Amino acid sequence: MTPVYTVEKSSFRDLVKVLDPRYVMPSRKHFSKVELPRLYNACRAEVEKDVRSVVHYALTTDLWTSRAAQPYMSVTIHYISKDWILRARCLQTAYFPDDHTGAMIAQGLRDALETWGLQECHLVCVTTDNATNNISAMELNEWERLQCFGHRLQLAIENALKALTPASTKQAVERAVGVCKKVVSAFSNSWKRKRDLAKAQAVLGLPPHQLITETPTRWGSRQQMIERFLEQEKALSQVLLADKKARHLVPSWQDMVVLESLNTALGPLFEFIDALSGEKYVSVSFLKPVLHLFNNEILSQKDGDTELTKAIKEGILKYLNEKYDDHTTNNLLDMATLVDPRFKTAYMKEERVEFIKMRAAAELVDMAAPESAQTEAASISPPAAEDNPELPCPHPTKKTKKSLGSYFKKAGQGTTHSQPSRASIELELSMYLQAPGPDSETDPLEWWRQHELSFPSVARLAKKYLSIPATSSSSERAFSASGNIITCKRSCLKPNTVDQLVFLALNL
Repeated sequence: MTPVYTVEKSSFRDLVKVLDPRYVMPSRKHFSKVELPRLYNACRAEVEKDVRSVVHYALTTDLWTSRAAQPYMSVTIHYISKDWILRARCLQTAYFPDDHTGAMIAQGLRDALETWGLQECHLVCVTTDNATNNISAMELNEWERLQCFGHRLQLAIENALKALTPASTKQAVERAVGVCKKVVSAFSNSWKRKRDLAKAQAVLGLPPHQLITETPTRWGSRQQMIERFLEQEKALSQVLLADKKARHLVPSWQDMVVLESLNTALGPLFEFIDALSGEKYVSVSFLKPVLHLFNNEILSQKDGDTELTKAIKEGILKYLNEKYDDHTTNNLLDMATLVDPRFKTAYMKEERVEFIKMRAAAELVDMAAPESAQTEAASISPPAAEDNPELPCPHPTKKTKKSLGSYFKKAGQGTTHSQPSRASIELELSMYLQAPGPDSETDPLEWWRQHELSFPSVARLAKKYLSIPATSSSSERAFSASGNIITCKRSCLKPNTVDQLVFLALNL
């Protein structure tokens, strides 16, 4: 967002005068003390109205330290609206000066839910990274937790590279990646080399792309750096060979073989992270199919793979399969896949299909019970005025004549709301599983919008599980917005102002 002090710049005031000479520009204080809180309160009231009507919701959360060395905690909420639209809202980017222990984070999250009037019993799952304090906080609150797929895949890659044997292979990888970093740094810090690189790209017919620098906190940035380096290798070597001071940076053929092996193993993986990081479409039900695709195609060993490529693929698969073999995580992902009409039971183990069906039916029975109780309570007529003298006597109304059909109405018909039986729920679930599914590229929420009346009970279960995000990217986006607000020139912003600005930037 544009800083408030922009309204004091003479150039901006001159622009406004050209647009409308009659407009009187308010002061900077007016915007910061009056307009910003007013806009924040109005936006917060709208968000609060939406989230209070949510039956089931999921969260993401993370911790971040600003440029001013101030710690913040972000909380985002994800839910499916009544018209089957997946919505994501940033609830807070709150100042969190307490120790980042599991107990303090757990209390901070409970306070955030209380502030927004959200009930813990409606919380389905919290998607977080694999930090120990976040895991401890979820255990203390007894909340379901899903490991962020982006963080988990990044850890799988790092673990596979660390586990390479013999030691000479690991050293060769470190050397090749180090050479790549040095070359990228040499071109990033020299305008002459950048100019020469552009000329070489034109001569060799290569795309005029800039080199990519690795960012440790950004998923896949190392692989992107290697991929771009391989793309521009001929142009880079030509420029380096012409520079006496940089000839030692020309990569050897051994380095190129290692980098190509790394790119072959890692290149296809990060497309899935980008696809699973969205917050406007269903992502959690893709995790089981993606893991199946990794095991049977993407990370399977192929003819022509080098020994290094095979070792990296094997290490990544071993790590992912171990981490996603957890019983609780398996149940959560299987339930999410079950209510996605594109997949249903296609990616479940055969021995787990009946168990997941029984679990789904039990959940549907539990979900139907409170609704039935509420409906019965609402249908109870209030006491008559003559039975309760404290109630005001209503005005006499004209007696309506009975219709002929009213004499044939069965006793209790239309006034009782029986709870769906276990048998009827199992029948509906069976009919849903037997119904033809849509194409894999179809939006499952659009399918449910059209078939909600056919499978009303299963639809409630779909709204519960399909709202879970597969990654914690939403919290990362909140911190990106925070970083754009807390710049070098605005590092003294008060935490409350930062929270308001980030909230508006992500929710308006």
